[in-house]
Amino acid sequence: MTVTSNAAKRLGDLMGARNDPNTIGVRVGLRTRGCNGMSYTMDYTDKVNKFDEVVEADNGVKVIVDSKAVMFLIGTEMDFISNEVGTEFVFNNPNKKTECGCGQSFTT
Repeated sequence: MTVTSNAAKRLGDLMGARNDPNTIGVRVGLRTRGCNGMSYTMDYTDKVNKFDEVVEADNGVKVIVDSKAVMFLIGTEMDFISNEVGTEFVFNNPNKKTECGCGQSFTT
């Protein structure tokens, strides 16, 4: 998994606003839900579990990929976009086979 500079900047801003010395990064994972089976999850984390993958962005922000999600996120790019409709983190996942119409869930 890679993290774009836009995503790294936004994560850095969010981590700075959180101001929690125990938070070491953001955990990215997957959960079963939605029309097509899986959706992305993100949450602050204070630990790295066994078999998690740690990705360090250019600005030093750490993205911890949950060990259960690693095989589904190989080659994925995490980006952050902002436009007239809204702002959001986007996952460009080359393993994705289909996704629902709203783009919130996918299958591999």
